[in-house]
Amino acid sequence: MNNILKSLAIAASFFSLVSSLVAQPNIIFIMADDLGYGDLGCYGQEKILTPNIDALAQQGMRFTQAYAGGPVCTASRSVLMTGLHNGHTPARDNVPHYDYYLEPEDITIAEVLKDAGYVTGGVGKWSLGDPGTVGDATSQGFDMWFGYQNQDHAHFYFPEYLDDSEAPSGRVNYPGNSRTRRVYSHDALTGRALKFITENAGQPFFLYAAYTVPHFSNKLEDEDRLAVPDLGPYEDRDWTLAAKKYASMVSRLDYDVGRIVQMIDSVGLSENTLIIFTSDQGPLGSGPYEELNSNGSLRGSKRTLYEGGIRIPFIARWKGTISENNQSDQVITFWDMLPTLAEVAGYPVFTGVDGHSVWPAFLGNRIPESHEYLYWDYGHNRKRYDQAVRLGDWKAVRHGETGPLQLFNLNNDLGEADDVSAEHPEVVKEITRIMDTAVDPSDRYEIGELYTGKPIWNPTWLE
Repeated sequence: MNNILKSLAIAASFFSLVSSLVAQPNIIFIMADDLGYGDLGCYGQEKILTPNIDALAQQGMRFTQAYAGGPVCTASRSVLMTGLHNGHTPARDNVPHYDYYLEPEDITIAEVLKDAGYVTGGVGKWSLGDPGTVGDATSQGFDMWFGYQNQDHAHFYFPEYLDDSEAPSGRVNYPGNSRTRRVYSHDALTGRALKFITENAGQPFFLYAAYTVPHFSNKLEDEDRLAVPDLGPYEDRDWTLAAKKYASMVSRLDYDVGRIVQMIDSVGLSENTLIIFTSDQGPLGSGPYEELNSNGSLRGSKRTLYEGGIRIPFIARWKGTISENNQSDQVITFWDMLPTLAEVAGYPVFTGVDGHSVWPAFLGNRIPESHEYLYWDYGHNRKRYDQAVRLGDWKAVRHGETGPLQLFNLNNDLGEADDVSAEHPEVVKEITRIMDTAVDPSDRYEIGELYTGKPIWNPTWLE
């Protein structure tokens, strides 16, 4: 952490010089919730309509080996914000997710960009600290936050309120909305995102649009109620209702990505705005996801450490800077985003994190610095603790700290179907060493113990 603070001090001292030499682009980071690697037309989807995101890929760079920070929401978002991989980041799992997650000393992308002179705004799902705690988004670098801060609150698309840092009470209320379904939260989030762009078009801004669609939440929301206002173009398809709902959410997301891009283009900011689109992890592994082939040829899903749980779509567009209709097979990760966006904003080299700038890959060049390894885990505070490591083309998954290690060669086995651990004992030995040393102990996570803390968040308006 001292290295991070030292880097910020260096950045602050040199920032005025750097900013005078380099024009700062606006940065828009759009992230879907539980969108699969194969859910977009530009990644092979054949049933769900995503023309706007497909166009975004045509206008920029599409990455085929991009990785989320973890296989569940909180962990992945913490990795994204802090630049620290799953074994080091403050929030490493979805439980416990109460009170707060980020501490005052934790450094986030929003804090770095705010220090660089950006206006910072967020809409959607935060998951890293409840309102009024030290982990509150507005205590972690955001000038504005609108949406959900509590992870479980974000399960409801027709909420009775949304957190709003610009409201005197800290929230905007929608009385009776859980029954009348007058306000669909995704629409409200997009409205605030467009407002933020309009109000800050004359200065460098960072917009983090952490959408909640197409996350399928709990039984109450997805089965007893309609998780979408309508089924859109899928009303008459010969699919299950769950598949129609899911596809409708993806297409609604696509439509609003189009609205954001159109807004940027209409106000003349396309050549001074970096737009990134991605997902926080893979989709659930059953139901509509199988029917729609959400993960293509990848094995696994959300809450697993196979490729289907952590490999994600990732698209970047910056007119005039990122070449159009490009594809990159270079490996990039969520923990690379903090140093990458710091470089885009004009900071000198950012140290003290697990990631490094992968900006050369956005420009079609090779990344000069490669990761020694990539690391993920899942199951802190559960009886089974899973780990995964990628080492070059080798990918290993271990279920339980003492469980057998499965080894795959992603170069010729992207679907992770053929365990070759028996043939490569030296690789197994090295990856086992990495798994045993990549995690810094955390008081919040007693590995192997079943979490028995507070009950699932339960809003009084559902009682």
